[in-house]
Amino acid sequence: QVQLVESGGGLVQAGGSLRLSCAVSGRTFSTYAMGWFRQAPGKEREFVAAITQSGAITYIEDSVKGRFTISRDNAKNTVYLQMNSLKPEDTAVYYCAAAHAASESFRVNGEADYWGQGTQVTVSS
Repeated sequence: QVQLVESGGGLVQAGGSLRLSCAVSGRTFSTYAMGWFRQAPGKEREFVAAITQSGAITYIEDSVKGRFTISRDNAKNTVYLQMNSLKPEDTAVYYCAAAHAASESFRVNGEADYWGQGTQVTVSS
């Protein structure tokens, strides 16, 4: 059983930074592509970023490009989302997810094998 546990969310002022972490249990972390998604109140879940198994390729959603960075440490079974220059519109619950490939179906449709429970990020203006 693979479990994903997010941490690092919180309240931050606009322009500030946060780093989210997602710790993954099990010995198979390096076989999964990982992604971050978010869901704001009253809105559908949306893709934020994804990273391939080796970390060689990343995908970043246009609205956060240049501000957010995804990375992973396979030795620590952890994926990170570094969020800089945060805006109030970044306020959402952020979820990490694992899939066997960073495919379009994963990124566009959120077709993942496993999900975390989410961590709240609130950006005040």
